[in-house]
Order: sequence, then C-alpha cells, then structure tokens
Amino acid sequence: TAQDFSQCGTCAVVGNSGRLKGSKYGKKIDSHHFVLRMNTAQTAGFEEDVGTRTTHHFMYPESAVNLHAGVHLVLVPFKPLDLKWLASAFSSGEIKRTYQRVKPFIEADKSKVLILNPAFLKYIHDKWMKRFGRYPSTGFASLLFAIHTCKQVSAFGFGADSRGNWHHYWEKNRYAGAFRRTGVHNATFELALIEKLAVEGRISFYK
Repeated sequence: TAQDFSQCGTCAVVGNSGRLKGSKYGKKIDSHHFVLRMNTAQTAGFEEDVGTRTTHHFMYPESAVNLHAGVHLVLVPFKPLDLKWLASAFSSGEIKRTYQRVKPFIEADKSKVLILNPAFLKYIHDKWMKRFGRYPSTGFASLLFAIHTCKQVSAFGFGADSRGNWHHYWEKNRYAGAFRRTGVHNATFELALIEKLAVEGRISFYK
C-alpha cells in the first residue's frame, strides 16, 4: 500500500534502457526498500547491472510476464479491455488478443495485485507531460507513482545509451529505437522531465 511506501522510504525505479549494461548498479538497486520494474524487464544474466530484487512490477496486457511469489503485479490500464484481461488472466484465459496476441494466463500472486488508477495516468499526461505523446510510458508512470508514494526515489535505466541508441539492456541490436519511432511516447520530453526532477533534488538519477 501507499502507507507502506511512505513509512519505508527508499524506492528504486529501474527502467529498461541499454545504458544499464555495464553500469554495475545491481547492488545499489537491491539496497532499496522497494524495487520497481516494468514491462518485460529481465534480471537473469544481468544481475550485476540491474540487481535481483523486484517488489513491484508494472505492466499492461501486451507487456505481461509471469512473476515470482511475493511480487506485486501493478496493472497500468491504458484501455478498458486491460481490466477485463487482468480478470481473465487469473481465471478463464478467454482474452487471448487485444490489438495483438497477449498472454491468456499469468502466474502472479493474486493477493498482491494493484491497479493504477486511470485518473492518475491522466493527471501525469495533463499536468506533467503537457500532453506530449499519446500517453506516458510505463516507465514514466512508474517513476511518478514512486515520487508520489516514496520518501526517497532513485531512478536507473532511463534514456539512451552512451551511443545515443534507445534500446533495452537485454537486446543485442545496436540500432534499436522502437521506443522513439512509435510516436506513442515522447521519449525526449520524458527524459528532460526526469533530468529536471534530478536537478530539483526530487529524485536521484543514476545515468
């Protein structure tokens, strides 16, 4: 709950940027009370750079992954069907497709499911992003959630790598840039906001 966060203090929000590769931030990330990851984030094979712990995993149907026991599944609902998928994924498995194929069933701790209020996403889009992009990325939504609920927030794995490529730390393709090409999220604007928050002392941003 939000009360748990505010009492316990430190949160690490771990983005999926390729800039994490070779960072050796793993131990620092794991030292936080809460570790927030998102979408298809992987830790196996990358522990030295990204850590091993996850307490909250933010996802939507198209980015869903199975979770270990004890990890909170945090649904980021971008459309009404996402809520129906969550119920289906824990029961009948009837929803197998949204705008693309999705996992019909998910392995996760039912007692630890949280759903981000759609009004919170609208608030981020309107007040923070000034409506840049179609809606905020899962990573930025996770970071804003942490800022509103944790005493101290550290952000890792946001932005392009040292060569200017926007890709995930587990990907091999050097020129990946799907995050920027889709036009759904405004990656440059989000990164500028994160850097502004760091300058203002609202977060610690590990590049």
